[in-house]
Amino acid sequence: MRFWFVPLLIGVFVLIPPIHAETITQNLDGGMDIQITYPDEIVVGREGVISILIKNNGWENKENISFGFSLLAIPALIIEPSDSITLDKLAQGGSCGENISLQIPNDVSAGVYYLNLKYSHVLVANNETPQPPFFHDIAIPISIKKDPGITIYTKMPESIFSNAEFPIEIEVLSKDIDIENVRIKIIPPKDIEFRGETLHSFSKIEKNTPVAIASQIITPVNEVNTEYKLPFQIIVTYTDDIGADKEDSQTVSVVLRPRTFMELTTDGGIWIGSFFIAPYVSLGTIIGIPAGVIISVLVRKKQNSSKKRPKKKRL
Repeated sequence: MRFWFVPLLIGVFVLIPPIHAETITQNLDGGMDIQITYPDEIVVGREGVISILIKNNGWENKENISFGFSLLAIPALIIEPSDSITLDKLAQGGSCGENISLQIPNDVSAGVYYLNLKYSHVLVANNETPQPPFFHDIAIPISIKKDPGITIYTKMPESIFSNAEFPIEIEVLSKDIDIENVRIKIIPPKDIEFRGETLHSFSKIEKNTPVAIASQIITPVNEVNTEYKLPFQIIVTYTDDIGADKEDSQTVSVVLRPRTFMELTTDGGIWIGSFFIAPYVSLGTIIGIPAGVIISVLVRKKQNSSKKRPKKKRL
């Protein structure tokens, strides 16, 4: 016979994946749908890619489709392979995708700029008669920042208690550039032990490719009477794409608090006072306790058996 304990996370875990691109969707005349995907940020001196997907969901063919790009606020902006895209024809139900690259000059000030897109097409009525050209202007916001950076995400419980283990996960992401010679160092509080390495090295982390490391933190054996915060420091050093050495850091805190009478652990185990019961217990299982106390959980079922008595025969 088994008793199953449902896992319950201690505290609230927060790890929100970042969004690195934005999308503009336009439903235009004649059933022409345009989807423009652009980076949320571009670093000065680096390149950003804009993707355009156009679909002809109308009843007629379209001809002389064109996109023209201009950003007057940045005269030295380089748009490759060209500052315009043209299509001679797009049949009903057809689609086409194109990319352009923006090379941001080194002397541009950080801020939000607008890339102007002038769109036009000619609708062919009944797929025979060209109509007057249709024009539409779209403004694409381009956010430019001075320096590339990395993002550090830390996932751990909001609170912990003594004489137990808890998970800690760290994710490092460089969304702007490839980085090299990466070292991730975790500096725990003096009262906390680590099950795992506190220093991790990577020769290279590619752009938009998160790297995650996981460890266990071991809390002090002695119980605490009041709660207090324990700071964890994460330091990341690396070399950027132009050979400069950089460092980023993050400090996160977790609350060490007194243990209550009943605590559910992250793996589904349960503390009852000073006794620990594993995620599931079966008949005869003996559970070892970190404090050295042993508890034996015995479950018995009583079965009542009824004996059939022979019936007396009538004379």
